[in-house]
Amino acid sequence: MKFAVVAAAMLWGTAGTVGMLAAGVDPVSLAAARLVIGGLVLVVAARRLLPRLPRGGQLPLAALAVAAYQLCFFAAVDRTGVAVGTVVAIGSGPVFTGLLTWLLDGRAPSGRWAAATAAAVAGCAVLTGGGGQVRLDGVLIALLGGFLYAFYAVSAARVIATGVPSDVVMAAMFGGAALVMLPVLLWTGTAWLAEPRGLVTAVYLGCVSTAFAYVLYGRGLRVTPVATAATLSLAEPAVAALLGVVVLGERLTFLSACGLALLGVSLVVVALPERGAALGSSA
Repeated sequence: MKFAVVAAAMLWGTAGTVGMLAAGVDPVSLAAARLVIGGLVLVVAARRLLPRLPRGGQLPLAALAVAAYQLCFFAAVDRTGVAVGTVVAIGSGPVFTGLLTWLLDGRAPSGRWAAATAAAVAGCAVLTGGGGQVRLDGVLIALLGGFLYAFYAVSAARVIATGVPSDVVMAAMFGGAALVMLPVLLWTGTAWLAEPRGLVTAVYLGCVSTAFAYVLYGRGLRVTPVATAATLSLAEPAVAALLGVVVLGERLTFLSACGLALLGVSLVVVALPERGAALGSSA
């Protein structure tokens, strides 16, 4: 089921290119619409299984983390630039996931996972390039975003490991996040949703790159250690870069191409079966 995790990351990687269709729309409003639509779709799809959801626990906090991650990501990008904000937020996610799994479950990361994850993060950094002004507040907010991602990923994996259907767990997290982000969407404005391009973009981002992607991710978490899944999710920037070249006509520098290759090789290493104890929790 590692393929399900990679497939989810590939769908996440399409979001930036598709988002270009709604040029001029406030990115925070676009992200809010994505979560509102995606959360609604997940709740409707899993409505018959929702009674199996355990009361209390980490899921309400995980739902807040899903919403807060979006806000942290855009705040970090605004302060320290797209390249630095993206690398720190997305790249730190697997690291925090490994650490949280270690602290909560007492399972130390394997040497191979640590090396492959470090190489994947380095490849991601080289791929996206430098650029932008590095600001401490932006970097700290991006790190907070990476931690929030790790928190809701680990929380979901731990609940799934108890036997709760993964679709229900994702519906609970993203349904809760949708409630949090609905006021944000209304505050930032919804007029752009009346335009065909805006509506099509929001529906795709909500239904495909959020709802369907997280159904795949949740099902992958049933049998894939969460730290491994977090590292495999670094396929997202690789797909985004390739779509930029193929669809948007962007060009990769030699250095960026090397970063893409390093990232690809690292993900293959992580995806290969590992002997000994697995890192993280599985269902």
